[in-house]
Amino acid sequence: MGMQGQIEAKLRQAFNPDVLEVINESHLHNVPPGAESHFKAVIVSEQFKDRRLVARHRLVNQALASELHQIHALALHTLTPDEYFKRAGAVADSPLCMGGAKTPSLS
Repeated sequence: MGMQGQIEAKLRQAFNPDVLEVINESHLHNVPPGAESHFKAVIVSEQFKDRRLVARHRLVNQALASELHQIHALALHTLTPDEYFKRAGAVADSPLCMGGAKTPSLS
């Protein structure tokens, strides 16, 4: 199982989410083809109710402790079902990569 599959499995087990999207965004960065190093996760779970954003992210970090040592970046969007509904499922796009060969020329 690849890294994306591992992340999905652990998040499903830990949060029993109503919605789970784990997106491999590695191709947007200066990494070799087929890399699994940059991810975005959208997790919609009742377990986030009455928790501040930092507490939600800590829960995710705990669930993915071993995976976080193997990846470079993980963008988290942790929402309750009500928050997700109010946003109509919309979450922010990840920022453009500013590292390596994909950096715009400044000269």
